[in-house]
Amino acid sequence: MDGDFRTEFVREPASLRHFPALVLNADYRPLSYYPLSLWTWQEAVKAAWSDRVDIVAEYDHWVRSPSTVIRIPSVIVLKDYVKPQKRVAFTRFNLFLRDEFMCQYCGSKGDLTFDHVVPRASGGVTSWENVVAACSPCNLRKGSKSLRQSGLSLRKPPRMPGAEQLRNQGRKFPPNHLHDSWLDYLYWDAELEA
Repeated sequence: MDGDFRTEFVREPASLRHFPALVLNADYRPLSYYPLSLWTWQEAVKAAWSDRVDIVAEYDHWVRSPSTVIRIPSVIVLKDYVKPQKRVAFTRFNLFLRDEFMCQYCGSKGDLTFDHVVPRASGGVTSWENVVAACSPCNLRKGSKSLRQSGLSLRKPPRMPGAEQLRNQGRKFPPNHLHDSWLDYLYWDAELEA
């Protein structure tokens, strides 16, 4: 795979390419960092018109109807707080996010698949504690052998991530496009470097 794996893995809808609105929860934090919580400008305008969100930043572009002219929102805040999920779904995407989109055997990025640490042929189960992201060469090398038999070792032991851990991991992988008006709302609660 030639391109960055993260951009190949998550395909953006075409409608988000033009004037997406960053969606913040009522506490002014993004609903999610990766993928970044974005709505199309149409969804943002409808939500503002129906008084479900407050607009906190706008683009220098307008939409017009016969009776109204509205600046396109670039950052919106939900009026009702959406409680973040506590349980993390066991999905390929969340697994790759937990492992920072890198092979847990050699550290390479790109061409990722997943591997059972204890092979299923040996009774290994498909769970957070037994599945890791692996590049194709390492996955083929390991096959259905144990770590010791294959000569491979894990960079870190696989564990079930918490929802907050995945949100923090997502901050490390910003999307290809970050509008200037979003920056104040994306990393305001990050720890400052000394």
